[in-house]
Amino acid sequence: MSRPLLVTCLAASFLLPAMAEAADRPKQLVIVSFDGAHDNALWLKSREMAARNGAHFTYFLSCTFLMNEAAKKAYQAPHQKRGKSNVGFAQSDDEIRERLGNIWHAHLEGHDISSHACGHFDGRQWSEADWSAEYATFHATLKNAWKSVDLEEPAGWQDLVDHGIKGFRAPYLSATAGADMITAEKKAGFTYDASLVTKGPAMPVEEDGIIRFGLPLIPEGPGEKPIIGMDYNLFIRHSKGEEDAADSKEFEDRAYAAFSQAFERQYDGNRIPLQFGFHFVEMNGGAYWRALNRLVSDVCRRADVACVSYSEAIPMIEARGKLQQTSGL
Repeated sequence: MSRPLLVTCLAASFLLPAMAEAADRPKQLVIVSFDGAHDNALWLKSREMAARNGAHFTYFLSCTFLMNEAAKKAYQAPHQKRGKSNVGFAQSDDEIRERLGNIWHAHLEGHDISSHACGHFDGRQWSEADWSAEYATFHATLKNAWKSVDLEEPAGWQDLVDHGIKGFRAPYLSATAGADMITAEKKAGFTYDASLVTKGPAMPVEEDGIIRFGLPLIPEGPGEKPIIGMDYNLFIRHSKGEEDAADSKEFEDRAYAAFSQAFERQYDGNRIPLQFGFHFVEMNGGAYWRALNRLVSDVCRRADVACVSYSEAIPMIEARGKLQQTSGL
């Protein structure tokens, strides 16, 4: 065998195992979600971001944003006065009509429509009955949403409401300890919950039939101090929760660095699904949404990356045989 041919064969022998290993590696999953899902301009902005990059997002909807004045007066969350909501209500029927269009089109585009309950109350001390009452209000509000603003609902809306809303995230990430919330979730027809916080990116766990996801702590800033991978937590750290548009670019760059470094650690490592949470509020001059847009544009079009909703992620994770069973967290 000639020396050039021998060198070529040896090189190929080293490359083939590496190529096989790369082919066997699962795709890096990136799961982006939004809490509240109210501002219609941000519905459009997020949908356009996803469409440009082949991504699917999860929208955790607060149902008071589909309540008009009459529904507002009737709404009563557990242990709260009638007509109270921590995040407000829709301002007009026209606003609701536009929001319903965004929700429906997002569903048709392949995004997850999920529940963030209604009035955004801290349910840490709620009972199973309390959670069930709030879930029932969410369901009834969506069932009647189009009729309440004198619109003809699209064919398939009732099926979405009855069978297509599979996930829940507790307001303030205040999941009830013990079985009450999980039991109520199962009765409401949910199959996954995304209310946990984990020390770092972690595989979801199954608890009594509910698949539970957690937003991870990720290193951020000059000292790489851990922080929940969510825009609100960055907002509190960067500007103590006070709007600071003057330093928006600095905050964007810090957020993007944290997001991209967390991604690269998993992409080059064990490829644990990476979750990031956002709100329909552009804090600090839109710094965190811009950082998100940069990340999505950078990674979601890679052949070995899938930017997916929670519902899409579950069968992909199950196929890896990585779903863990637990009796409680």
